[in-house]
Amino acid sequence: MQHKNWKLKPVVILLASVFATGAFAEDGAVVQTEDVSVFGQGKSRQVESITADDIQKAAPGTSPLKVLAKLPGVNFQSSDPFGTYEWSTRFGVRGFGQTYMGFTLDGIPLGDMSYGNNNGLHITRAISTENIQRVDLSQGSGSLGVASTSNLGGTVQFYSADPENKLGMRLDQTMGSSSMTRTFARLDTGLLESGTKAYFSYTGQNAEKWKGWGPQTQEQFNSKLVHMWGENKISAFLNTSNRSETDYQDMSIDMQQKLGWGWDNYAPNWQGAINAAHGIYSPAVASINPSTGPMDAAYYLARGLRKDRLMGTTFDLALRDDLRLKSTFYSHTNEGQGHWYTPYVASPGTPAAVGVYTGAGLPISIRTTEYGIRRSGTVNDLTWTSGIHTVNTGLWYEKSYSTLARNYYGVTGPYDTNYFLTNPFATDFAQDFTTTTTQFYVQDTLALMNGQLKANFGAKSPKVQIDATSQAGNRSGGTLTAKKTFLPQLGINFALDDMSEMFASASQNMRAYQPGVDGPFSQTPAAFNAGMADLKPEVSESYEVGYRYRGDTLQGSLAAYLTNFHDRLLQVAVAQGIISVPGTFVNVGSVQSKGVEAALVWSMAQNWNWFNSLTFNDSQYKSDYMNGTTLVHTNGKQVVDAPKLMFATNVGYENNGWFSSLDGKYTGQRYYTYTNDNKVDGYWLFNASTGYREKNVAGMKELAVQLSITNLANTHYFATIGSNGFVASDPQGAFATLQEGAPRQFFATLSGKF
Repeated sequence: MQHKNWKLKPVVILLASVFATGAFAEDGAVVQTEDVSVFGQGKSRQVESITADDIQKAAPGTSPLKVLAKLPGVNFQSSDPFGTYEWSTRFGVRGFGQTYMGFTLDGIPLGDMSYGNNNGLHITRAISTENIQRVDLSQGSGSLGVASTSNLGGTVQFYSADPENKLGMRLDQTMGSSSMTRTFARLDTGLLESGTKAYFSYTGQNAEKWKGWGPQTQEQFNSKLVHMWGENKISAFLNTSNRSETDYQDMSIDMQQKLGWGWDNYAPNWQGAINAAHGIYSPAVASINPSTGPMDAAYYLARGLRKDRLMGTTFDLALRDDLRLKSTFYSHTNEGQGHWYTPYVASPGTPAAVGVYTGAGLPISIRTTEYGIRRSGTVNDLTWTSGIHTVNTGLWYEKSYSTLARNYYGVTGPYDTNYFLTNPFATDFAQDFTTTTTQFYVQDTLALMNGQLKANFGAKSPKVQIDATSQAGNRSGGTLTAKKTFLPQLGINFALDDMSEMFASASQNMRAYQPGVDGPFSQTPAAFNAGMADLKPEVSESYEVGYRYRGDTLQGSLAAYLTNFHDRLLQVAVAQGIISVPGTFVNVGSVQSKGVEAALVWSMAQNWNWFNSLTFNDSQYKSDYMNGTTLVHTNGKQVVDAPKLMFATNVGYENNGWFSSLDGKYTGQRYYTYTNDNKVDGYWLFNASTGYREKNVAGMKELAVQLSITNLANTHYFATIGSNGFVASDPQGAFATLQEGAPRQFFATLSGKF
């Protein structure tokens, strides 16, 4: 259910000048608009890109994943205006969710960027968005050399900007809705006589939640050094992030209908939270469906804390005229805690009486999920060119040590707990994981018919071994290995003429088992051992064929795809997320995704462009599955969180320093139950921005001002689904696993380059 409020009086003046960007630059092999690079010209796969200009025209601090949402096949959701709130962020392509995608930064693996990540981190912690130069999306199958063992559904590759060649400084200041402030400062050394250049940047962002109470803060330090000589280049970076985000309450359809849009946790109402833990509720909360229960309608608060350090060094060397080596060495450390004030476990001490709000024995405590990561690795690529052949081969190796624990800490009142807690009074479980990843690939690309026909063929061979140890509690340990000796990839690209081409590709991929909160080791030892016989690594076969056209004023692409997915493993939630009960881990057999994607860009007049993308996707489960002794009828049902229809449009103008954009996207209905007995409605979402840049003004190289509006029509809608996982059935709309999208928000940015 959505409600649209069209009272736009505060933005009428701004909207008068707002249109989407899209001027073209025919540069190299990729045709670009200013909002999106639509075509991977010359590629045998569907590959599209966005650039730093595209990201900068969104509200400052916006995740590049949200900017990618306009591309065909992409389903992006988040309950905050920037797309950075990690508990709610979801990124899917062609019916594959985020945990089935591969992500890298400068070739360094980021894992699947899930909230409880065990082998990576989210892109908005890995680097400040202002320092991203380009993002490449492959909707079908990523290239063989991508360092990922989760990319059944495609890859997203982020690339950081190099330091500038000239000495300079950039300072951006943003202010906006929900008391949001963001400061970005960057110093570039310029190119020194030694051939070396570097930058150092600081980002600090603070905001309040757009509903309820709670701060959202992040500090980042980024640095990068580049040294060049001849055809050789060495680059190194060190990035750190310290992030704290207060959570929004997960909603059910029943909760929204009875408590309304904007319902959230109790904080800062400590007495209300204590009363609720004693079973004393308001009439509206007391009316919540018993399957949810009024105790789970709200908690005092919840938050996520993350500290990361990511560093890498890349050697890009010309060994000979026909031979090039690129080697990257990296390391990453992470410390994380997720806090949840739970009414299901009391704090230590004599139970406090009703009406007592401080001291020992209060009826709530803090339940944490605690994460630790220490990983390092190397990614190596060797390229040899001879005649019509370009041969690529490479090796990725990573060793990752990760820890996971579920602890409880006592509380004695409404005191600040926005820090890493120590000395728990109870532990549900504690596990250690050692994950060893090795992946080798080789590929040959042939240029035939004077380059008119290009064909590539190759294969990769991944092996991932997880050694798990249970230190406390009733979760399983043991060893699991996922490996495939031969995963092939084939592709062709044929240029019909100077303006049009055909492409086709086929590939096979494997997703390795995952340690951590939701992997096979989340089961009891008995369930783990019982399921070993049916446990197989998930694999997919992807096929796509397409056409690209590039004219002077009209450019477009059309692609059709088919993906067969085998041995899909599902985590079936059996309780509300705050209750520490292992879910059911089941093999649901086969899934099939098929669909059509189209993108069209029209340069309708000087300085004006209009971009559109349309996606029709049909993702279905092809098997029923057993949940214990119960047969769950999922054969022929739509995959959860996989809309059938999406349409994005963007119309824009840029001239003489002025730039404006207006974009809209329709996302069709999405199911959150495996049997499709409940869903959230489709919705439209609009965003707008306008600004002006002036060169050489007031002693600065450039001065710019930008105004941005998110959710322009102030639409009420459910953004994230599955925040607490998915269930087989929820006919009464009682399962709290939905997140409400942010309302209309305003932001203004002043930027100077010195």
